[in-house]
Amino acid sequence: MSPAAHALDNDKVTRTAECQGDWLPGTPTASDVMKGEISLVGLPAYQLGKKINWNASPYKNRSWEFVFQSLRWMGTLVVEYENTGEKRYLDRATEIAQDWVSANRYGARGTRPYVWKDHPVSLRTQPLLCLSRHVNAGWLKDSLAVHAKLLSDARLYKKGHNHGIDQDIALMGIGCRYGREDWASLASRRLTGTVKLDVDAQGALMEQAPRYAVYVYGRLQVAMTNMKACGRKVPGEIAARTEALKDFIAHATMPNGYMVPIGDGSADTEPKMDAGTPKDEVKAYRAGYVFGRTAWDKPDSAAYYSIRFGPGMKFHGHEDHLGVTYFARGRDILVDGGFHSYEKSSYRYWTLSPEAHNVPTVVGARFKPRTASRLVKTDYGKDRQSFQVTDKAYGVSRTRSVLVNHGEDLMAVLDTASGGKKIENVWRFAPSFKVISSGGGKVVLGDGKFKVTLLQLSSCDRVGGQRVERGGKLGWVSPTYLAKQATNVVVSPAAKSLLTVIVPGTDSPKVTCSGGKVTVEGVSFPADLF
Repeated sequence: MSPAAHALDNDKVTRTAECQGDWLPGTPTASDVMKGEISLVGLPAYQLGKKINWNASPYKNRSWEFVFQSLRWMGTLVVEYENTGEKRYLDRATEIAQDWVSANRYGARGTRPYVWKDHPVSLRTQPLLCLSRHVNAGWLKDSLAVHAKLLSDARLYKKGHNHGIDQDIALMGIGCRYGREDWASLASRRLTGTVKLDVDAQGALMEQAPRYAVYVYGRLQVAMTNMKACGRKVPGEIAARTEALKDFIAHATMPNGYMVPIGDGSADTEPKMDAGTPKDEVKAYRAGYVFGRTAWDKPDSAAYYSIRFGPGMKFHGHEDHLGVTYFARGRDILVDGGFHSYEKSSYRYWTLSPEAHNVPTVVGARFKPRTASRLVKTDYGKDRQSFQVTDKAYGVSRTRSVLVNHGEDLMAVLDTASGGKKIENVWRFAPSFKVISSGGGKVVLGDGKFKVTLLQLSSCDRVGGQRVERGGKLGWVSPTYLAKQATNVVVSPAAKSLLTVIVPGTDSPKVTCSGGKVTVEGVSFPADLF
């Protein structure tokens, strides 16, 4: 085709709102799909072939299956048709969609149940709606009607969850496309209720994994845009909580630009949005987070920390209550166990457990899953903050007090349990650190010239007997999706109280403790941290 003919052909194709959005995945490209090759969720490319096997599961990966059945990769072809005017893209997209509809009829024998789960249904609606702007076919309209029926079924609705938001976006899209006021109105009503449950009045996401706040923020932008396009007024509650969500995203982003990997969140998640700069460096969210930093504009030197508490584990959360992370001098010091995948594996379930987080455990007591914890004491200062959190996850009260000092960077953590019970704790260091020495209640780790020291005291006495594990049962971290990497975990001895001090930047900190006061490298603080 000559350039002139190409341009003329392109002028005949109308770009539509349904297709020209940000819903498309980064991979595969339209060119990949035309070659019959699709790469999903970061896994190697899969050869589709001309005749597609809709039961394919080449990697036995649930996320791959869901994205495959979402058909968003088919939607890239329709978008390319709008952008270039080349009909071959639309023809192949139509062929793929019609074949999918024929092979995956709802409730039919041979149709796999996960094909019609809530999330594939809602995500698949967008590429099918996009296709419907250029293909006026009964099979396509009928399929979208089946999607709408499922999307509007209260029994299948995921209220208070990002899946519910996607369901509302999809149902409103179909309602507006085909003039179904009942569907569009239902979606609008439900969305307000879901947003109020999913994003609290402070702007915190309630799904217990901060990285999902970026996804929810983006989807709410889409929802509000679609409401306006559908001639509907955006409820003030949705707009306000969406705006407040930006501050939460900013606070949950470390100085290095990556989000703190709490819950189902990888350490390589970048918000890739302008979240702005909140007015406060430290923020405690009732949803169960403390985020603190020394500065917003010094990525190479700022310190940062997080503390977890709040409602019991749900959705994308882990059993990480009372857990901390610590970032100082431009690098990770204490890290979370991370997020591996949604696969039903023993390692996935381990990443959810307390052992995968920097938490205290009560010796000889059984852990009670999904126990809530409370933030009971705070002390904010410009160069120092202290917090106390507590729960009864082991049947007795376990209490953790955390002090973070800035300038002379250090983190001090005091763990106790009621009823005379002894307590232990674990400390997971960034994978780049290697053990340099261990003994006398002191563990030194290093990465090149950079050193960090862990000290442990009990009632001002040094507590020795720390065990360092790399690999084995505890010494793992998952920094990225499907990754499992060995790292050093320091396991404390058991004691009735444990004061742990983390000092970045040195292998020989000067420490004294007497008269209820601890001094580390000239920095003094109360032995109870308040």
